[in-house]
Amino acid sequence: MTKVNQIRQFGFTMLELMISLFVGAFILAGVMFTYLGMKVTTADTMDIGELQESGRLAMEVLKRDIELAGFWGNFVETPDAAVLTAANPTPPSPDCFNGVNNSTYPQIGVNEPFKVIFAKEAEGTNELNCVGSPLTGSDIIQIKRVAGQEITGITSTANTYFLARVQNARFLKGTGGVVNPGINAKLWEYIHNVYFIQEQNYTLNGQTVNVPTLRRMRLINGEMQVETVMEGVENMRFLFGLDTNNDARVDTYKTSSQMSATDWNQQTAVVTNVQIFLLVRTLSEDRNNPPQSQTFILGGEGENQRTITRNDGFRRKLLTSTVRLINVGSDQWAI
Repeated sequence: MTKVNQIRQFGFTMLELMISLFVGAFILAGVMFTYLGMKVTTADTMDIGELQESGRLAMEVLKRDIELAGFWGNFVETPDAAVLTAANPTPPSPDCFNGVNNSTYPQIGVNEPFKVIFAKEAEGTNELNCVGSPLTGSDIIQIKRVAGQEITGITSTANTYFLARVQNARFLKGTGGVVNPGINAKLWEYIHNVYFIQEQNYTLNGQTVNVPTLRRMRLINGEMQVETVMEGVENMRFLFGLDTNNDARVDTYKTSSQMSATDWNQQTAVVTNVQIFLLVRTLSEDRNNPPQSQTFILGGEGENQRTITRNDGFRRKLLTSTVRLINVGSDQWAI
């Protein structure tokens, strides 16, 4: 008789299965909690990085343009009509101007100096005759200068140029070829920019969102054309440092509303510094950032202080910087 050895096999008991499921669920919950925490942290880090990067880039664009305001290359004076040797090109349509001798080109027969920098707080629907529907309560700044590198001997485009000698100059349109400036003269590309904030619609994650955007009107091919500089810039303000006693030091700061016509003409006082305030925000509200009251002060004192309060889920950051104008006063730079 053959004896068969039977091996008894046992499975998991119900208690063991319950313990295994509980341990597995506990581990899975820990993993999910860690994942969700990392996801929120990553989103917060990306929002903060977005604010810092967009604010930094917008600030650098403004700083670079403002510090060169009034740079005329080898020409040592402001190019008023009295020193121009030929008629100006046809002005843009519409032209960007405000006040006396503050359009794209110097006005003929006007005694006031040609304004190389000018700012105002947006109040209406058509500012400086060329900016439609800017954000009310934010500043607009206008800057005129030439590019930092002369183009003598280089093929020109249809842009506007500044042909300068030491004592006289002229504005002219590019020919598409090499412009011969003549003896003891140099050729520079002329720059006329107007910066402002305007709300724009963008598609984000399949949804249309309204985003405040830093934009500029720029002189291109003889016309003022609009272009986007940086999205998410919610407000912009400038304070102008004035040297009133010609000692190359700032004696007082004024807002754009406090600046007078003679201040812009830089006759009784010279604008030597500009403080820039930029309030930037994320493009969309953060679900992990519940609505809360946020207050920001964009310079000024007393009734001239600009205070902005928001109560929503957008993340914001206020950036400030001070720029020294290197082409004004006794330290005026010329090549």
